Amino acid sequence: MLRTPTGGAGSGTATAGDRLVSIGTVLNQLRDEFPEVTISKIRFLEAEGLVEPRRTASGYRKFSPQDVERLARILRMQRDHYLPLKVIREHLDALARGERVELPAPGRRRDLLEGPWEQDPEPPAAARLGRAELLAAAEVTEAELAEWESYGLIAETEGGGYDPEAATVARLVADLGRFGLEPRHLRSVKAAADREAGLIEQVVAPLRRHRNPQTRAHAEATAQELAAQSVRLHAALMQIALGTRSQ
Repeated sequence: MLRTPTGGAGSGTATAGDRLVSIGTVLNQLRDEFPEVTISKIRFLEAEGLVEPRRTASGYRKFSPQDVERLARILRMQRDHYLPLKVIREHLDALARGERVELPAPGRRRDLLEGPWEQDPEPPAAARLGRAELLAAAEVTEAELAEWESYGLIAETEGGGYDPEAATVARLVADLGRFGLEPRHLRSVKAAADREAGLIEQVVAPLRRHRNPQTRAHAEATAQELAAQSVRLHAALMQIALGTRSQ
């Protein structure tokens, strides 16, 4: 049961008369229902624009009861319906406009499960791309794709076909090539991505082995959150490194 204090709402600068709480208090209020939630998770949702706490004159976050309830709703959409943040944002925007929002049924339907009802609910797998589809989506040639595969920048999945993100990789590799960066130069980038993915896997592996099915289902959302923060960290470090070298 979510516990929230009563008081004001909205974003902006907090005033002394507002009944607002700190991020630590928010964490304690949410953890009864969401034991895996962390301060990092709350900050991530704020960075994504899904919640806008007020700020004190010193810059500390202060959350209203409405902020806390909004966070709980977001976490339920992730946990129960496997919705990505983009879709969650669209649902919340529609609710703010007074529109009626229909959410997909929680988990998977009983009649679609091949085993007992206790089987883990799983989000649908993303459709894979065939080779011709990948070439068309990325607007690259067969020779270019073959070269990138030889350097390990793009590879087929174990079950055949390509991950949809392979088209994004192909376009980016092609764009970087216009600046003189060849596939051999990008192998270190791929190796770094593989190492970061390994670190994320170490974090979410205990969640995937958890006895609670909801905790196991939450592992994918956690992996996505960690991946997004890793990308931000990489970008920030790149900016610092480039700024240092230009001085």
